[in-house]
Amino acid sequence: MKVTANGTNIFAMPLPDFSKVTLPGFGSNEQVLERARQGFEKIKAASEEMSEALRETYSSSAKSTADYGLKVFELSNTNAASALDFMIHLCGSKSATDVLALSAEQTRKAFDTASHQNRELWSLAQKLATETGEPIRKHFTKALHQAG
Repeated sequence: MKVTANGTNIFAMPLPDFSKVTLPGFGSNEQVLERARQGFEKIKAASEEMSEALRETYSSSAKSTADYGLKVFELSNTNAASALDFMIHLCGSKSATDVLALSAEQTRKAFDTASHQNRELWSLAQKLATETGEPIRKHFTKALHQAG
């Protein structure tokens, strides 16, 4: 539809002025615009809050993951050294009885060490999960309270 310079269409009919139209139950246009602005502000604040939560989560997750990886390397080194020590002692054995005694001792030590190492790794994994989830929980709760 073509609009002329005086604000009418080509049929010389005035164009409707929608700025004065109100919807029943919503109040005036100014009230509707204010509610919409407030809603958008809440959404913006919640979005910023969640972005901050993700930044904190990434930071703590990266540190905890690195700690876990370093612990795995440390435990692997300990286990390799223990196996090499066992082989050295085994090569120095003089009798089958010595071999059996060394093997039994190594098996007991390996079991005790594995149990201790598993507890350490489990503790680090729990710390990683807690540190990763806490910022998200904290910020999500805060965002929900702000939006509500």
